[in-house]
Amino acid sequence: MLQFQPDRPEYFSADMVEGLPEPAQRFLTFAIREGTPLYTVAYLEMSGQFGLGDKTTPKYIPMFAKQVLAAPEGFVWEMDSTEGSPSISGSDSGTWTRFWLAGLIPVARAGGTQDHRRSAFGRYVAEAIFWTPAAVLPGEGITWDAPSPNVARLTMRKGDLEQSVDITVDPDGRPRKVEMERWTNANKRKKYQLQPFGGYLSNFQEFEGFVLPLHVEAGNHFGTEEYFPFFFADISQITFPR
Repeated sequence: MLQFQPDRPEYFSADMVEGLPEPAQRFLTFAIREGTPLYTVAYLEMSGQFGLGDKTTPKYIPMFAKQVLAAPEGFVWEMDSTEGSPSISGSDSGTWTRFWLAGLIPVARAGGTQDHRRSAFGRYVAEAIFWTPAAVLPGEGITWDAPSPNVARLTMRKGDLEQSVDITVDPDGRPRKVEMERWTNANKRKKYQLQPFGGYLSNFQEFEGFVLPLHVEAGNHFGTEEYFPFFFADISQITFPR
């Protein structure tokens, strides 16, 4: 994934977002400082909790993970746990999607079907918004709308894949909430369908000119009574390797 990092990135200017809906301009000028080199690939380290169950029986385990995020191309994610729990690792790209438990048992998503690929695309589009905002600046495959005065809607397209994500921003442009209709089988019927997914962002700090959330809570059925936040992450490191 690191090969997708720009060798000679442009530098951010507010002129780049002129003409976008006001909430989108507010978000992007908050997330990217003037003059920041526009690196689009990030390396992250995080800890927190990961739920292997459901709302009734969450089965939370401690989580320590490393990730390379390179939207719209894909991401690589590796998770370890303590207390005797096995590791989970995986990769998502335009051609395949696999997650493995202890290197042996497929979990959550396994294989390279179009369903898995579409679901994975939704994940890294959402994560690009808050961890690699340079990847969602106006350009090929990127459009912005504004459903309401404090909501910016990103739509990213890559080949035959498309995902829209709504970002609720505060008066300063800080993203507080992300939500989308994600293609997933995380439901009682275990059938792939579009259903609400999203989460909350907090604890913002600046890294190399990008202002990014260090705490993320996310889960399925967001905004409904069935909401199950299965992912709690606190970021300990963010770099933009080159």
